[in-house]
Amino acid sequence: MSGITIALISAGCIFGGTLLGLALRRMLPGHHLSDESKDAIKIGAGMISMMSALVLGLLVSSAKSNFDATNTAIIQGGAKVILLDRLLANYGPETKEVRETLRQAVVGLIAVLWPEEPVSQEDMSAFERATTAEKLAEKIRDLKPQNEAQRAMQGQALQLVQEMVLSRWIQIEQGQTSLPRAFLVIVLFWLTMLYTTFGMLAPRNATVITVMLVGALALATAMFLIVEMNRPMGGAIKVSSGPMHKALEHLGR
Repeated sequence: MSGITIALISAGCIFGGTLLGLALRRMLPGHHLSDESKDAIKIGAGMISMMSALVLGLLVSSAKSNFDATNTAIIQGGAKVILLDRLLANYGPETKEVRETLRQAVVGLIAVLWPEEPVSQEDMSAFERATTAEKLAEKIRDLKPQNEAQRAMQGQALQLVQEMVLSRWIQIEQGQTSLPRAFLVIVLFWLTMLYTTFGMLAPRNATVITVMLVGALALATAMFLIVEMNRPMGGAIKVSSGPMHKALEHLGR
């Protein structure tokens, strides 16, 4: 499911817990909501609140780290593309065809990872089937260096291409991982129960309902961030294509 769908489900469940708590407040006998009972409910709610805050914080931090790692890989990939093009340019005019292949590889990568529509599973499959980088490595191997300087540049160019291919497959493998659904369900259950206790202790008026709704929406956005940042190449929150576009501008100069 998309992050927006999970966020809407989360907001509905959490706010529904508030409404359930408000209904229970009216149905329960008066002695069930005595001061002693409220103190016990507050202790239970505090424990749930502490666990929920801890887990949500860890999940957001983990998702942000995953997003930052992918963004760093894209930035490094753009820098490697520029460096590879410079190496090929310094090698000599015989690398003109190889440099054009490199440009086609970057154009294809941008078209796959940042299309006008959100990336789908078919898009990722096309990314997996792309063999431009492998063809680029073959063309570099086919070069016939005439001196030690060209031989050294050929070796550096091959190393850069291998690093780029490895980075591409790492991104593909990372795209296959996702948060366990049971994990999200458990966290959502905790938050729903927490808001149910809030509803049981709160008076029934427009101010309380409005505040609880805002809180439910805030927690739903946290769930949205967790889901989307765990899919940095295919979600609503995607890494920027700026580094690759900047690299494309420098190619062929």
